[in-house]
Amino acid sequence: MKPLIVFTGGGSAGHVSVNLALIPCFLREGWDVHYIGSASGIERELIARLPEVSYNPISTGKLRRYRSWENLKDPFRTLKGIGQAFSLLRKLKPKVIFSKGGFVSVPVVLAARLCGIPVIIHESDLTPGLANRISIPFAAKVCTTFPETLRHLPENKSLCVGAIVRPELFQGKAERGFALSGLAPQLPVMLVMGGSLGSKAINQAVRDALPDLLERFQVIHLTGKGQVDPSLHQQGYVQFEFINEELPDVLAMADLIVSRSGSNSIFEFLALRKPMLLIPLPKGASRGDQLLNAESFRTAGYAAVLPEDELSRETLMGELEALWSSRGVYRDRMEAYNAVSALETVENLLKQAAKP
Repeated sequence: MKPLIVFTGGGSAGHVSVNLALIPCFLREGWDVHYIGSASGIERELIARLPEVSYNPISTGKLRRYRSWENLKDPFRTLKGIGQAFSLLRKLKPKVIFSKGGFVSVPVVLAARLCGIPVIIHESDLTPGLANRISIPFAAKVCTTFPETLRHLPENKSLCVGAIVRPELFQGKAERGFALSGLAPQLPVMLVMGGSLGSKAINQAVRDALPDLLERFQVIHLTGKGQVDPSLHQQGYVQFEFINEELPDVLAMADLIVSRSGSNSIFEFLALRKPMLLIPLPKGASRGDQLLNAESFRTAGYAAVLPEDELSRETLMGELEALWSSRGVYRDRMEAYNAVSALETVENLLKQAAKP
């Protein structure tokens, strides 16, 4: 009988990308792989591309940073999700569970505790998010990307493993990226990413600056769902809502990147030695984790940072001019970064936890 592992996490692509890096390791070794996520979150769309993985939707609450009547319903949705996850885990009997975070993971971790199933959590950001803070007391092990995160966690079950980077990112081919985008290999390329849901602020600033940008760069713009503007179609500027399978090729062709500062993404850029301008999600729209991530990278010399409240056509162009002029310096600093083999470390931790 094949051993069975459950993965969970969702709400954003960042809460799924680490799972997508680990899942193939277990599929290759003949494990039965299941995923527990929400009924309509981005995790369902991303996992659907892996036909060998069984997807199991449950009810889940959501963290809203604004007043809404929906907030009153969320505790009941979470309780329903715990019941659904408990029934599912009793049926599946997994050896171990890996949780990446996001609110869909909370019912799964709590149900796992009730079922006596070991859980390993991974926290990408410098400080733990609320979903992981709730889940950590019920986990067997907590893995972190930043060493500073260990200050916020129980010493007896926490381990800094570094960034888990998908191996396929290193297999990207620039020529495939140019074929996909129709851009010219002879000219520098700037990639703009506003996160899996897109960023209206970044999109607007890039579009305002487009005449100036196109004098120096070609631009490939990942706008987020529903934010492509067909009226802006022109030579040297290409828009996509979102790219998944082709992202390694697009990253391979990029000479510099403008992005939010979600941990998974910026460590991928670091591993690929891509000079980056980070525009973190501001405090009012988040718990401030992206601000901390960006500051850590700025201090290390891996990235330039532009706060969103200072973002304009002029400041964007100024920061990009400085970044482009110093791109060699940034690459040299990134070359000195030696990533630990986090993927292999976490894979081994999961296998150890799965042993009787």
